[in-house]
Amino acid sequence: MIKIERNPIPPSSLKIESQKPNGVYNKPDVIQRLKEDSNDKCYICELGGLSDPEVEHLKPHHGRKILERVFDWNNLFYVCPHCNNLKKEAKYDDKIIDCCVVDPENIIEQCYENGHVKVLNIVDEECAIMTAELIQDSFEKCNTGIREAACQYRINRLADEMNVLYKILEKHKEEPELQRYKRSLKALLSRTSIFAAFKRNYVRKHIVDYPDLKEFLI
Repeated sequence: MIKIERNPIPPSSLKIESQKPNGVYNKPDVIQRLKEDSNDKCYICELGGLSDPEVEHLKPHHGRKILERVFDWNNLFYVCPHCNNLKKEAKYDDKIIDCCVVDPENIIEQCYENGHVKVLNIVDEECAIMTAELIQDSFEKCNTGIREAACQYRINRLADEMNVLYKILEKHKEEPELQRYKRSLKALLSRTSIFAAFKRNYVRKHIVDYPDLKEFLI
């Protein structure tokens, strides 16, 4: 999970649909805006290039019992079906941070080591603890065959991305004067990059080795 800059102007369909008895909150303009704001990534696991995105309510509306949450633009997020299904568990209700308001990098640490993901809260707050648990589950909760396949796919994609990062970091360390490596690292460490939180955390933890990359982590 990474900080998202949300366009403050709600898509026009939300107001129109909110006036209908059975209005919908996932019209094409909503999907497109969320896709752009989220850089075409699931806001929870950061998997990119979603072919089957869904619109998720950060704060649940419980079957439209809390109607003001249904069409609230600030309550809608771009998500993959795998993460959306995980977040529906009642234990996460109203306990996940709004990454358009709070920077996740300030409260959780996302690590990839030896083929596994470990997400830790770095502040002792319920929202940090539960957000870390949700992201952890999105990569490691393999309690069904379908979830095991979905988690393994994300681990494999993350591993590929991290290996690219490791290789370019090594080349940059060998030839720090070459700007092409630094340009590549700037792109990899951008919040718009897939799995950015993991890559940024790795460099942050090894910043002694790459002090010139600190500017890319701001």
